[in-house]
Amino acid sequence: IATYNEQEKLEACLDSVIGWTDEIVIVDGGSSDQTIAIASRYTTKIIRTNNPAIFHINKQKALDQCRGEWILQLDADEVVNNSLREEIVTLIRSSPVEAGYAIPRKNYFAGHWLSKGGQYPDYVIRLFRNGKGSFPAKHVHEQIQIDGQVGTLRQPLLHYSYASVAEYWRKAEVYTALTAQELSRKHTSGAVGGMLEYMVIKPIWTFFNIYLRHKGFVDGYWGFLFAWYSALHHPIAYKKYLAGTV
Repeated sequence: IATYNEQEKLEACLDSVIGWTDEIVIVDGGSSDQTIAIASRYTTKIIRTNNPAIFHINKQKALDQCRGEWILQLDADEVVNNSLREEIVTLIRSSPVEAGYAIPRKNYFAGHWLSKGGQYPDYVIRLFRNGKGSFPAKHVHEQIQIDGQVGTLRQPLLHYSYASVAEYWRKAEVYTALTAQELSRKHTSGAVGGMLEYMVIKPIWTFFNIYLRHKGFVDGYWGFLFAWYSALHHPIAYKKYLAGTV
C-alpha cells in the first residue's frame, strides 16, 4: 500500500488484510496526519519518502520491498471483504498457472454504490506473483503490467473512493492538474482544434460513454452526476493547461 494522509480510511483497509497475509508493506509519501501512527499498529515495514505527482512511483517502491510469493496491491481506500479473502486464499493454495489476476471493483460515490457506468465491475489487476507485475509509473490511471497470463476473480474489491461530492472534487483537483501537466508535455495545441477537442468533443464523448454506453442511467441521479463530473475533467484540465498553473 502506498499512502499519503489516509487517516480516515487506512484502518479499514488494514483491518481487512491483517491476520491472513504474511507481511504488510507501506510506502508513505510524507503524511502529516495520523497515517503513520495507524500503520504502525499493523506493520513495522513502513518506508517513508516524498509524495510524487505520479503516485504509482511509490506503489512500485512498495512492490520492490515485498518478499512473499504473491502480492496483493491495494489503495488505502479499498477493503477486502470476507468473500474476496476466501477466494484469494483458495486460489493461491491451488497452485494456479496464471501470473496475475484482475479483480472486479465496486466503487462508492457520495454514499452510493454505483452498479453501472463502468464503475462495476471495474476490473483492476491487483493480485500477482512477485516479480511478474510492475507499474510503468507514467499516468495516474494506469494498470499494473503483468508478465504472463492474467486470470479473473469473481468476488469484488470494495473501493470507498468518494465518500462525498466534496471529496470527489478534492481528488479531481489533483487528477486534472496531472492531466494538464501531461498536455503540457505533449505540447497540446491551444488553438481552435485543441479547444474543440477538450472543451466539447471529449466531454460529450465521456458523458455519453459513461451514461449511455455503460448504462450509468441505471444508477439514477447519482449515475448522471458521476457521468457529468467525469465529463468536466477534460475542460477543467485544459483550462489549467492554458493558464499555465501546473
